[in-house]
Amino acid sequence: MKNLSIKNMVCNRCIRVVKEDLEAMGHEIRSIKLGEVILGKPVDENQLSQIREKLEASGFELIDDEQVKTIEEVKTLVIEHIHHHKEKPDYLNFSDFLAERMEKNYTNLSRLFSAMEGITIEKYIILQKIERVKELLLYGEQSLSEIAFELGYSSVAHLSGQFKKVTGLSPTAFQKMIEPRRKSLDQINE
Repeated sequence: MKNLSIKNMVCNRCIRVVKEDLEAMGHEIRSIKLGEVILGKPVDENQLSQIREKLEASGFELIDDEQVKTIEEVKTLVIEHIHHHKEKPDYLNFSDFLAERMEKNYTNLSRLFSAMEGITIEKYIILQKIERVKELLLYGEQSLSEIAFELGYSSVAHLSGQFKKVTGLSPTAFQKMIEPRRKSLDQINE
């Protein structure tokens, strides 16, 4: 077996592309998830080089450095939790969550992340949450209160303040900006 850590896998489509690329190269995949693939058989240096090239052509990157792997694991856990999990715990302390899932001291994770990424884990989490808020506002299926609850904000005011600080717009102004410019077919005569 061979474990591969892969950078830039952030969604289910990424998983599908990596899976298709590796299977097209004749590799058996034991398991695949965001940021990680476990191949059924070991690979030699030549095969690893071919995998690296194929993945880079698709916008991904093999990760060899342990510190980079750690950073990517932090990012993957944050992205999975904010963007891909429908069921959220009643409370979520990301520092405890990351330390527990990664089995590492959070202070050390935080220092490493800040040194390598130039921002804190907390800032990264905020930026991911704001991107999720934008996505949910685009869908237009939930109220701001529902979005705030889903993402673990203590209030709509807290979400709105953070949104404005990051984007320069209030969520309401953002929604107005993205409203469709076309009329729906049943309103053409108005």
